[in-house]
Amino acid sequence: MLIVFVLSRVVSTVLLLGFARAQGPNAWTLPSPDYRSFATIWDGHWYYIISAVGYPTTVPTTADGHVGESAWAFMPAYPFLVRALTELTGAAFAPLAVLVSVLCAAGTALLLYRLMRHVLPEGTALFTVVLFCVSPLSPLLQVAYAESMFLLLLCGCLLLLVRRQYLPMLPLVAVLSFTRPGALALAFAIGLHGVHRWWRRADDPFPRREMAAVSVTAVVTALLGVAWLGVAGLVTGRADAYTETELAWRAPYIGYGPLVPFTPWVEGANWWLPGGLGIVLLVIALVGFGVLLLGPWGRRIGVDLRLWGAAYALYLLAVFFPQSSTWRLLMPLFPLLGILALPRSRIWRGGIVVAFVVGQYAWLYYCWWVNGYDWTPP
Repeated sequence: MLIVFVLSRVVSTVLLLGFARAQGPNAWTLPSPDYRSFATIWDGHWYYIISAVGYPTTVPTTADGHVGESAWAFMPAYPFLVRALTELTGAAFAPLAVLVSVLCAAGTALLLYRLMRHVLPEGTALFTVVLFCVSPLSPLLQVAYAESMFLLLLCGCLLLLVRRQYLPMLPLVAVLSFTRPGALALAFAIGLHGVHRWWRRADDPFPRREMAAVSVTAVVTALLGVAWLGVAGLVTGRADAYTETELAWRAPYIGYGPLVPFTPWVEGANWWLPGGLGIVLLVIALVGFGVLLLGPWGRRIGVDLRLWGAAYALYLLAVFFPQSSTWRLLMPLFPLLGILALPRSRIWRGGIVVAFVVGQYAWLYYCWWVNGYDWTPP
């Protein structure tokens, strides 16, 4: 697995360096920046600010009184870990941030193989890791973003879930909840897992001790999933500090407004493709996703990973507005790559690897590389 991971990083590094060489002056770097500078643009700069000075005690507001963009949209586990390493080693933020991301990504690849071996043959599990390593957004695994750390913690939680080791998940959940949003989706998946086990208890015994462990884990995970909202509210004196800060990022698209669950994707569909076409494509995408999970290929990866896929998809539908960063927000669905790894045809496997590498180039071009006024942040 580590050989696969290293080779995939060579590919992604070549692509990143190619775009860095062509990069013009922008808000973060001079022309043709070095790798460290290029790897810390976009959200990487927010993580640098948090690592250097922490969080503001008030939420900034715009000229018309709305909550503006600030560090409160970004959780502290990743930047504080990098800060601790800078204090320990004396090294700069950029190389340590990249190092943490790469090490977490390597750990995710190793855990993903062990996770998929619970449901897939050895060769298919290994190819799932290949697809993870070369996926279109895999350059994010080696830049100053918290995704690698979140995926590592998530993969550990899912591995414990399929092993039915519930309470040991909680230390991982505690860190995950302060790394990236998604703990609420995990709590929902754990709850669905418990319901499924209760439903099948006649064929698969579900002792009361395990019922209690599942319930405690689901409830504590849900509470941790909203903990950052409480921290932001306590520090700033505004109970809605986190949610309003997150909403500031969608304001350039649809303006300011409250968060109404399950409406953002409808609003986004109508904004991107008005006249009903966006809604039609949204429905097609949802139906296709459902078929993927419920079809014969989807059933091959087991119930628990499909429950996670359904829970996280519902979470995204409930709270996130679709835009260019949505591709990044889909990364936690990476266990579903096991479905794409099922066909054993060499043509299929070679073709999808090539398509994924081409996808890396396309994503870097449209979302990471800064080309003048760029409204497609990663």
